[in-house]
Amino acid sequence: MKSGLRISPAKLVLVAAAAAMLVSGCGNRRDRVVASAGPEELYDRGSASMRSGNYPTALAYFQQLEARYPFSNVTRQAQLDMIYVYYRAQQPESAIDAANEFEQENPTHPRVDYCLYMKGLIYFDAAPNFLERMFRVDMSERPPRDTLLAFATFDDLIRRFPNSEYIPDARQRMVFLRNRLAEYENHVAGYYIDRGAYVAAVNRAKYAIEHYPGAPALEDSLTLLARAYSLLGLSDLAADAQRVFALNFEAPPQPASPGQVVIQEVEPAESDD
Repeated sequence: MKSGLRISPAKLVLVAAAAAMLVSGCGNRRDRVVASAGPEELYDRGSASMRSGNYPTALAYFQQLEARYPFSNVTRQAQLDMIYVYYRAQQPESAIDAANEFEQENPTHPRVDYCLYMKGLIYFDAAPNFLERMFRVDMSERPPRDTLLAFATFDDLIRRFPNSEYIPDARQRMVFLRNRLAEYENHVAGYYIDRGAYVAAVNRAKYAIEHYPGAPALEDSLTLLARAYSLLGLSDLAADAQRVFALNFEAPPQPASPGQVVIQEVEPAESDD
């Protein structure tokens, strides 16, 4: 089934820039070759540039292919490859836009799982930068956007494509993200305790416990919950939290480790042919 190509004004500008790059950088001879090239040749040239790390040239070929042969099978593969190229070229927003566009135009394509995986990976890469600055932000703000988006995107991938080759890596990243999000809730709960907002602290600690089961940071969540209940004078609830802690953690409370994630090498999407 062929899918139509919607070319936005912004994309037309990119295509024009790509054409200019090919003309100015390659001279008349290559210009003539590109002008007469079929879809397979354009794709092969773009793919070779991509694999050699020449991402601007790869984008130029892929964008020419997309503009001139929008319904070709190799064009769809080039659109997938552009996600990877944008990612490697450190243009995350363009990579996410390309992934979203591919999924919208090709919802039944067998490599939609790659789009979801790459989106999750991009959000994952962005998430630690925010968390490293956590102590310099307003702790009453909502949890880090990119961390939540990465977690939700990987969860969507696992739910929709349980047999995808990217599932093992996505699951491992979710373990890391789950703990990061629980840590964030703990930091906010501690912030509220320090300012006497004990009910708010209870709510944040309970949120971490209910939404991020299995996270190592839940040791701290239970400790914070018991402390907040005690400060509220709710000794029975504080004792309950302490009992839950004793049942789940053998050692005395220790600051939770964020854990480590061993990641796989990111590669371009394989062809579905």
